[in-house]
Amino acid sequence: MSHRDLIDPDVRGPLDQLHQVMPGGFNAIPDIVERRAAATQLLAALEIPPNPNVTSADRTVPGPQGAPEIRVRIYRPADATGTLPGIYFIHGGGMVLGDIDGEDPAASSICERVDAVVVSVGYRLAPEYPYPAPVEDCYAGLVWMARNAGQLGFDPDRLAVYGGSAGGGLTIATSMLARDRGFPVLRFQMPIYPMIDDRNETPSSHEITDIGIWDRSANIEAWKWYLGEGKPDQYAAPARAADLAGLPATFIDVGTVDMFRDEDITFAMRLMQAGVPTELHVNPGAYHAAEVFAPESPLSQRIWARRIEALRRALA
Repeated sequence: MSHRDLIDPDVRGPLDQLHQVMPGGFNAIPDIVERRAAATQLLAALEIPPNPNVTSADRTVPGPQGAPEIRVRIYRPADATGTLPGIYFIHGGGMVLGDIDGEDPAASSICERVDAVVVSVGYRLAPEYPYPAPVEDCYAGLVWMARNAGQLGFDPDRLAVYGGSAGGGLTIATSMLARDRGFPVLRFQMPIYPMIDDRNETPSSHEITDIGIWDRSANIEAWKWYLGEGKPDQYAAPARAADLAGLPATFIDVGTVDMFRDEDITFAMRLMQAGVPTELHVNPGAYHAAEVFAPESPLSQRIWARRIEALRRALA
């Protein structure tokens, strides 16, 4: 039985279409520049109209010391009144793909449904900029957001970090840097199917080889590019962290047909053992980012409803 047979029928169609357009999925394109272009094209083909209930504006903010400025996009509910909670949003893409534009629909939907100020960060990508550039960019953007809470119109005591996949790994790493550097204090983090372990030793990392969305070979390649010549530490691969105490309350979700399943479940257990309030959801039949590829499906609706409810509750 192939792992494709374990996928929820609700979300299988878009995956089959991807394989028709792109046999073998994204990672069958060896050149990273061409792969990024293909990913951008695929997301553009989804043709999601701009959200009329949200306003957004781009600006550049200081990057890490001695590094270039970074671009952020600031989202506000169009009818916002008073001081809102704040959500710092980190896009996915395996540390090598993705940008602010590609996750604009998700960021604006969260802004509207949680009624929050959302700041989405454009960090440098590997292999051109390996670790620690991406995580240091994410931390610098978070510091800027926290320092400018008044101007942005959110309550700095109600600040969360959200990100999926590579953005999930960067969410945890950024939260660790905030804890260890003493600023800012975070209320909540929501790493979604986070990419956190460079070792590729779990059963699920061996199982998921032929789905076409972030299979084992893609992950091995991405980690090699992300780490470059560097050694993996806890801020590169949070699964390696010895001490998880003092991290903010956490919500993690992952699918049963996602190669990150086991590293994420193990990490959630370790958070609980370290005294961190943690909510974990394992979605039967979901592959990596299924809710992005099949947004209208009942499975995706359930996934998003739980996330939005948890963010609202945490930031109330």
